Amino acid sequence: MENDYLRDVSVLVVDDQKFILNLVREMLRVLGAETIIDARDGGQAWEILQSTPIDMMITDWYMKPVDGLALVHRVRNHKDSPNPYLPIIMISGYSERLRIIKARDSGINEFVVKPLSAKALFGRIVNTIEHPRQFVRTESFFGPDRRRKNQEVEDDRRGKGAKEKKPAAPNKEMSQDEVDAFLNPDSVPAD
Repeated sequence: MENDYLRDVSVLVVDDQKFILNLVREMLRVLGAETIIDARDGGQAWEILQSTPIDMMITDWYMKPVDGLALVHRVRNHKDSPNPYLPIIMISGYSERLRIIKARDSGINEFVVKPLSAKALFGRIVNTIEHPRQFVRTESFFGPDRRRKNQEVEDDRRGKGAKEKKPAAPNKEMSQDEVDAFLNPDSVPAD
């Protein structure tokens, strides 16, 4: 990976832990990012977004007083959002399948599991930039298209009557590879 990959990209990093802010900042510098702005919670990030052009946001999920999910919802849906199409990567130490689904359904582009690795973060950044997805709007969702592969169903009916096959353990922690395969099945090599 070239060290100027993000040279002209302004990145907002949102996390309430100074250590994580510094870690992500250093990872972004390796990719050549020169414009990196920090925020300590979703409220501060929203203020920055209102006054500063941002090309990508990396946000933690759990922060107080305004968490990452609330921030993502506001960026995607608020009438005063300066860029509802902003690429958003969420990071969290909680990686149960139901949480990943909740993050996906909030409108994130990608998800990185803590503890952070440079490889995982860089891979999600590259995927966001090089493989952008179209945005869709429904009555209850606005964000990157969540339909990334055909879902298996218990019968041939489609629509409201169809039932998706559910994973055996919806609250099992997922590894970064499992999260990537779930969120981006077409970009993960088949076994």
